[in-house]
Amino acid sequence: MSSDRPALYEMFDDRFRTGRCMNGDDAVEVLYTGCRWAEGPVYVPAFRQVVWSDIPNDRMLRWDEETGAVGVFRRRAGHTNGNTLDGQGRLITCEQGNRRVTRTEHDGTVTVLADRWQGKRLNSPNDAAVKSDGSVWFSDPDFGITSDYEGYRAESEIGANNVYRIDPATGDVRLVADGLTAPNGLVFSADERQLFVSDTGANHIRVFDVREDGTLSDGEVFADAGDRGNARFDNLRFDDGGRLWAAAMDDGVHCYDPDGTLIGRLVIPETVANIAWGGAKRNRLFITAQTSLYSVVMGVTGTHPTGPGHQPWRSAGRR
Repeated sequence: MSSDRPALYEMFDDRFRTGRCMNGDDAVEVLYTGCRWAEGPVYVPAFRQVVWSDIPNDRMLRWDEETGAVGVFRRRAGHTNGNTLDGQGRLITCEQGNRRVTRTEHDGTVTVLADRWQGKRLNSPNDAAVKSDGSVWFSDPDFGITSDYEGYRAESEIGANNVYRIDPATGDVRLVADGLTAPNGLVFSADERQLFVSDTGANHIRVFDVREDGTLSDGEVFADAGDRGNARFDNLRFDDGGRLWAAAMDDGVHCYDPDGTLIGRLVIPETVANIAWGGAKRNRLFITAQTSLYSVVMGVTGTHPTGPGHQPWRSAGRR
């Protein structure tokens, strides 16, 4: 049968095919539409739900995997952006409007993890990654303070856009990477020896070596948008084959081989902001793109965002 739908997969290198990246659904599934700007999906295995942010509408939504129902998770949410889980399954949230990083406890209360660095208010935390030692790493561009659309317009007290680390024992906030134009998505490699950070302003992805003391190397460019004129990098996720998947805005979802080669992409009908792995087998890619939440059941499996030491999906119910 012929179809008017555009192909979901575009291959640039044969490794995209041989790595099973093109196995799976032949089209994206629309799970919900009606957001102003959707970001920050995270799959919560204990409840088999996806929680994500609708930033301009200042709310967080949730989609139920069993029923397909969508409801409001939190209103007046602080113009939240990125979300992830810590090793105990608690929700870690970057609140652009409130200019802070928070943790939602199991009883529903909210704990502020960071709102200042050296006494100065953060800009607008964007995305977070949790290392298996419990430290929380987050990017802090100025997206939420440049206008009232995704936060509240204000002057930066820090005067720069950086990446920070929150110490799990003391709560101290340490600057770990500066000199970035607009740090955005970040993710650890499976062995946690490297941290990958997208710099939306510079339109490339940088990789840093993670030292034993929690500091980073100077970093180098892992991938550049190059001649992909519509591509702008947002958040990042790995699959268990070591391939890096990057939300690339108007250019869909990019897939990079471990050597940094762009081997293929997913063609998405809206501007892609964020991606996250989920489902009982971790092979369902959830995509927030402009007004909608999409998903694709893939032939590859995603790694867990909190590293090899914490794999909540291992104990999640399976069929």
